[in-house]
Amino acid sequence: MVFKRNKARETLPEGDAKQQAVREMFDTIASRYDFVNRVMTFRLDTKWRKIAIEALHLSTPSRVLDLASGTGDLCIPIQKRGHTAISVDLSYGMLSYDRSGAPRMQADILRLPFPGSSVDAVICGFALRNLVDLPTFFVEIARVLKPGGRVVLLDVGVPHNPIIRFGNNIYFGKIVPKIGALLSDKDAYRYLPRSVAYLPPRAELTAMLRTAGFSDAEHRQLSGGLTQLLSGTRNQQ
Repeated sequence: MVFKRNKARETLPEGDAKQQAVREMFDTIASRYDFVNRVMTFRLDTKWRKIAIEALHLSTPSRVLDLASGTGDLCIPIQKRGHTAISVDLSYGMLSYDRSGAPRMQADILRLPFPGSSVDAVICGFALRNLVDLPTFFVEIARVLKPGGRVVLLDVGVPHNPIIRFGNNIYFGKIVPKIGALLSDKDAYRYLPRSVAYLPPRAELTAMLRTAGFSDAEHRQLSGGLTQLLSGTRNQQ
């Protein structure tokens, strides 16, 4: 597996090495990804995705990019609401298990193969920590969105409440890797809890999104901070 344990210290890959490792990891765990998610979140992941879709504020039929779409978990409810979803992921393995029926595309979401101002909304679930360059990602989202279009980004969080944070650290850091090893891939589910370290603090994330062209960007904690939701509206100018 691509994420190996360094006996001296645990290190996380950076740059091109990170991108390659992430792609190989998701190719490896694709077949069991949804099942393991449901088990380790007690199905809360379905609630978080529903909240994320509602935060898009879609009314008229819209064209929505689901970035780092995985198996199309977000595409399915988006399409059921009468919108057009496009599934985009770097991992061919994940796309091969997409069951949404939405158009699928393997692509680096830091360099989206779409014209400027061509989509009404962008959504991305649990992928920010796996990206190499967040400012570039936010700028690229702004480029493809029509003025007034919405972006919603969902990822794991760090609870502010010290009691919740303590419990989450034990569960996410100690128990989740054991669940992952039992049901899927040991190295991948050792990496995923550690990958939270890639995420900047919430104020920095929000500032990045505002700088990219979303002046109303805001941050919300979900389920006591177990996850976080970042959203904004593309500036008109």
